[in-house]
Amino acid sequence: MKYPTKLSDAVHVLAFLALHPGVCLTSQRIAESVQTNPAYIRQLMSALRRGELLTSVRGHPHPTLSREPGRITLLDVYRAMEGEKPILHQDTHTNPDCGVGVNIQLALRDYYDEIQRAAEARMAAITLQDIIDTYRQKAGISSDEEGLS
Repeated sequence: MKYPTKLSDAVHVLAFLALHPGVCLTSQRIAESVQTNPAYIRQLMSALRRGELLTSVRGHPHPTLSREPGRITLLDVYRAMEGEKPILHQDTHTNPDCGVGVNIQLALRDYYDEIQRAAEARMAAITLQDIIDTYRQKAGISSDEEGLS
């Protein structure tokens, strides 16, 4: 089973832009970092533009964050990528003639809603700057040592 990586890939793109301001960054160059194809990166960047998290001009390889990393939350990125989709999804194809099949989904709904609220609250408290700071700490580098990798 392939797990969705759109959110982590979008954060990767934003962090890459934040860590390399003013550098010529084509979708090909960003795709190399994410280990994917440039078309996918362009799709992510389009969603990030619609979510007002980055700005770019078609044909010019200089995308930039639309605001400082400390003002972009993980929830902002999630919403740009997924809209209002819930994090957890219920199976809506259970047997309608089975009491468990129908009612277990109703029982789960309340818990899924609770989890959604808690996850969104936590995501709203995590900024792109927090993620970048943690990246630097784990990589053992200071803010002035960035390299294009």
